[in-house]
Amino acid sequence: MAYTRRGVLAGGAALAFAGMARAEERMVSGPVQYIAALAGKDDTSGTGAEHWGLWELDPGPRGVWMRDYPAMVGNNNVAPDGWVFDPAGWWVEEYGRIMEPPRFPLPADRYVVTGGRDVTSVLTIDPPDASGARHWSLADGATVYDVTHLRCRAALYTPRDGQTCSPRALSPDAFPVRPGDVMPAASGCAKQDYQVLIVIGRLVDS
Repeated sequence: MAYTRRGVLAGGAALAFAGMARAEERMVSGPVQYIAALAGKDDTSGTGAEHWGLWELDPGPRGVWMRDYPAMVGNNNVAPDGWVFDPAGWWVEEYGRIMEPPRFPLPADRYVVTGGRDVTSVLTIDPPDASGARHWSLADGATVYDVTHLRCRAALYTPRDGQTCSPRALSPDAFPVRPGDVMPAASGCAKQDYQVLIVIGRLVDS
């Protein structure tokens, strides 16, 4: 992952907020961030956002290449950028870099999100209900696919039934992953693919 604000806007995803935001709302922009989402590509709303996460910093450039994995293990599982590798659940992006985990759960907010293509929308994440479940919705009929950045791929790998699950099980030949494809399987690991949404700001009350 490595997508600048300029790149988002150059991709045609600039939002005409006059048509989306109410008069009492405004967009607050900030550094580009990334959401790890779990939902059907055609969904426009649903529950389960308690299982979504947020990368507040671009995890790609902060990642560790597979060839450098032994050095990270030898450094007590601490990456050069200071984040800690967790053997019980580790993340990989489309170029084969091991990434730091996102922040869980995704905080309740109104996120301005895009896939860097044609659609920008407002993703509303509600506070948890009595059971802890969190509802989410996209504005103006946008789907998860519309605001998924297809070039960014992300997957969480966890040990399967007590087996050894290591980045060493991933073949370098499997990378880079083509836009929209699933991440490669790894021997001994269960894998969960996540959609990646680009956050370019928040919608707040004026």
